[in-house]
Amino acid sequence: MKEKFLHYVWQYKLFNQSNLITTNKENVFIVHSGIQNNNSGPDFLNAKIEIGGQLWFGNIEIHLKSSDWYAHNHEKDSNYDAVILHIVYEDDVEIFMKNNTPIPTLELKGKINKEVLVNYNKLFSKNIRWIPCEKQIGFIDDFLMNNWLERLFFERLELKSTFISELLLKSNNDFEAVLFQLLAKNFGLKVNGEAFFKLATSFEYSVLRKNQHKEKELSSLLFGQAGFLEEERTEKYYKELQETYSYLKHKHSLKNIEKNNFQFFRMRPSNFPTIRLAQLSALYFKHQHLFSKLITLNKLSDFYVLFSVEINDFWNDHFTFEKPSKKSIKKITKAFVDLLLINTILPLKFVYLKRIGQLDEEELLEFVKQMNPEKNAIITKFNEQKVASESAFETQALLQLKNNYCSTKECLQCKIGNRILRK
Repeated sequence: MKEKFLHYVWQYKLFNQSNLITTNKENVFIVHSGIQNNNSGPDFLNAKIEIGGQLWFGNIEIHLKSSDWYAHNHEKDSNYDAVILHIVYEDDVEIFMKNNTPIPTLELKGKINKEVLVNYNKLFSKNIRWIPCEKQIGFIDDFLMNNWLERLFFERLELKSTFISELLLKSNNDFEAVLFQLLAKNFGLKVNGEAFFKLATSFEYSVLRKNQHKEKELSSLLFGQAGFLEEERTEKYYKELQETYSYLKHKHSLKNIEKNNFQFFRMRPSNFPTIRLAQLSALYFKHQHLFSKLITLNKLSDFYVLFSVEINDFWNDHFTFEKPSKKSIKKITKAFVDLLLINTILPLKFVYLKRIGQLDEEELLEFVKQMNPEKNAIITKFNEQKVASESAFETQALLQLKNNYCSTKECLQCKIGNRILRK
């Protein structure tokens, strides 16, 4: 048993409240159980408890054993001077206040609802499981599940918003600059995401603004900053980029990152960083003021059209600068656009619309429900547990559930866990 479970039992009064008495045989009546404190100090604040016929106002501290009071050195901490009741599962030693009077203690052992205790032990069994509730989650009613997934979806957006807000602060709220940094990061996918982000933040966005109307200058800037133009080669296109970057580097006092930041090993050629950089360059060459365009779009098909760009002809028969390859058209696929929407565009749009007071959560939900579900190991496992995903709405919510609740066993904070506990 964990202390958090006792917090949960006390907060929702999942124990027999009739004939409550302290370990010193004083009657206890709960008028108000207090407000849970998530910061340092007692576990519940501003409680109202009648003890031995006397009404007390103060705080509640909860432990598995009474002796934990001393184990946690609460007797030396003035923050606990206003504790009026000590809640424990097992009373193993008498606890005294600073004036040597005993602290009223209520033992919950034998009083907790038996079904709740059984369900708790099942959830938190030491048997190795993918998620604690894998035997029950497939039978949760649709109404609760849908409402919980909706909350999880917006929780995930809020988490992404934190990083976005940090970038906006550094860029003096330049949404165009932050869009470029986030898009670059996601063009790099998981393997090269950090390298692409490092590239995007290696120069001021104003440098890109000044050069994005010329295809050669923009490509030179991105490939040069990525460290891909440092070698001696005879190929015409490479030498043109190299010479142009040399000029830009001197003009804007640029410092490029190292080529070895980027990984090619065990990657599909279509995801090589050179191809993704070529696509990113083509996107910014085609669309000036990209954020201003994206923020006005509301149809999924319009996003696919906007991201339909043609990269330089050189890449039609190359995947790298090193050697030619079989000719192929390297377009940005709809599946890749979906990834950019989920990880970059929608979170940034969410932040922007909240700031200007025009966020329509229903409209956002309807949009993401039109998108295909993501395919990854976590979603596959949920499908095996009879939790199906019909759109990106469900997959994003389930990723939030797995990573922020299931993996850390935060079942007491989860609506699904709550339903199972009180079943």
